[in-house]
Amino acid sequence: MNELKLKKINAALGLLSIAAILLHLGYTIYAYLAFYYNPSLKTLTAIPFMVVTCLHALCGMLIVFTLADGTRLDLYPKENLRTIIQRVSAALILPLLILHINTFKLLQSSAKAGQWIWFALLMISQPLFYGTVLSHIAVSVTRALITLGWLSSPERQKRIDRVVYILCAAAFAAATVIVIKTELSMFLPGSGTV
Repeated sequence: MNELKLKKINAALGLLSIAAILLHLGYTIYAYLAFYYNPSLKTLTAIPFMVVTCLHALCGMLIVFTLADGTRLDLYPKENLRTIIQRVSAALILPLLILHINTFKLLQSSAKAGQWIWFALLMISQPLFYGTVLSHIAVSVTRALITLGWLSSPERQKRIDRVVYILCAAAFAAATVIVIKTELSMFLPGSGTV
């Protein structure tokens, strides 16, 4: 498989994973707002994200490690800031995802046991996860569009980047405020749900 084809496949997988995570995030925000939980719907929105994201990650690793794509990021750090954010956030997503998958149960058990430091760290891990994923999305959308040949104008790229940054910031704020507020009301002493 040639380099360009692999990069196009990775870009397409990246865009699919963005759509999948936004669907899952939207469901999560709705579920926490409405105090509504449907395990089937949660799984239906989470599994496609995980599958497509794993394929995207594998493809990305192939590009970085076998094609030596941009391995000298230190030469032009300012010009490569987006690439550095993209790669660092990509590396952090998997460990944070594993924690994210188990956060609700861990919050529940730490609240029951009165382990409030662990509880606070778990609460902090959630906005960290949302911020990591949404930062990766924010710096990746137009790059994927360029790779696929759907975007060539630098001016249009800047406009799309601004819109994506605003949408990602709004999604981060909504997810963080709604999830944290709801979990605090569910698990803090006196809430009656611990």
